[in-house]
Amino acid sequence: MLRLRNAIVAAAAIAAFFLLNVLPAGAAGTLPPAGLRPHTILPGACALNVRAGFSHCELKLIGNLSRKPVAAAAPAGGYGPSDLQSAYALPSGTAGAGQTVAIVDAYDDTKAESDLATYRSTYGLPACTTANGCFKKVNQSGIQGSYPSNNQSWAVEISLDLDMVSAACPQCHILLVEANSNSNANLYAAVDTAARLGANEISNSYGGAESSSDPSSNSHFNHPGVAITVSSGDSGYGVEYPAASPFVTAVGGTTLTRASNARGWSESAWSGAGSGCSTYEAKQSWQTDSGCARRTVADVSAVADPNSGVNVYDTNCSGLNKLIGNCFSGWGVVGGTSASSPIIASVYALAGNASSVTYGSFPYSHASALNDVTSGNNGTCSPAYLCTAGAGFDGPTGLGTPNGIGGF
Repeated sequence: MLRLRNAIVAAAAIAAFFLLNVLPAGAAGTLPPAGLRPHTILPGACALNVRAGFSHCELKLIGNLSRKPVAAAAPAGGYGPSDLQSAYALPSGTAGAGQTVAIVDAYDDTKAESDLATYRSTYGLPACTTANGCFKKVNQSGIQGSYPSNNQSWAVEISLDLDMVSAACPQCHILLVEANSNSNANLYAAVDTAARLGANEISNSYGGAESSSDPSSNSHFNHPGVAITVSSGDSGYGVEYPAASPFVTAVGGTTLTRASNARGWSESAWSGAGSGCSTYEAKQSWQTDSGCARRTVADVSAVADPNSGVNVYDTNCSGLNKLIGNCFSGWGVVGGTSASSPIIASVYALAGNASSVTYGSFPYSHASALNDVTSGNNGTCSPAYLCTAGAGFDGPTGLGTPNGIGGF
């Protein structure tokens, strides 16, 4: 009995610590689900306290003023598939059929397929299941079964990734590869497995601080004929790996809002998007900006600001994780470059060019087919274009956001 009481006291203390010290208030949002209080931005547990050799996910949760995640019985407040398809002029019909977009994440989400089914049925998207061959979940060795331990925080990341592929490319097949943990060794092994299993595109919504050892890991992202996208980060100006790898498309983030212009939408650089000049990675020939002698992040971008976030459905949430705000149960509004990476991977799939493109080079020769983002910043830096959006290429938004599939 004493042991049980001590455990309860310890759990309460941990919860209080997280509520008071870990989960920052953030800026008041503009898109709370109907009937809920104004919200704050929460980092999500898989973005917290990551040590060297491990990666964090790049998502931001929407929370209310009590610092608990916003959850609703029906999608409201965030963007859905029709919004993203409109904002980025994405094709419908059979576009993307025959393409497989792989999602690489850490740990297991036991509710992945059932939550995906709810998201797709709610929005009238075709079913994507194991039974009909559209959805496949494997461990980092490529086996359907023997999955890693369930992790409710990374489950939010998995739901976000699966939902964004569904929203942008409803006809795409989805391969979920679950790494044994969030160690870089396991995540990178999962990338190799996704490529080995025939994925046309691979999205990676995780990263960590750059290290001098990063170039030795580039082989895991050097898969010619596969379009690999990586989130640029959610902590503002600064470079993360594997976004800095010269073999990937680094995806920055924007704030997306409706507008009374011909497009019907406007975008600015999101203040949280990662960007900058790599310390260790070489520049590829197609990157010609003069203010960075090495690899510049990012290449392209898409919506990431939680204040203009996307609707996500996730029910893998209970107990202490739910109490301290590491997950939500039901519909929630989510942002971060974790959203922009699978969106861009799906646009590559819609274009169907992955087998012929050279790493992240294609948008550089087709920049006119992108929406140039010219306002906003993610910090202060020199030269200024590495952290401030402007005409042409810049750090936070790269060459811009999709305007159809011509840039991919």
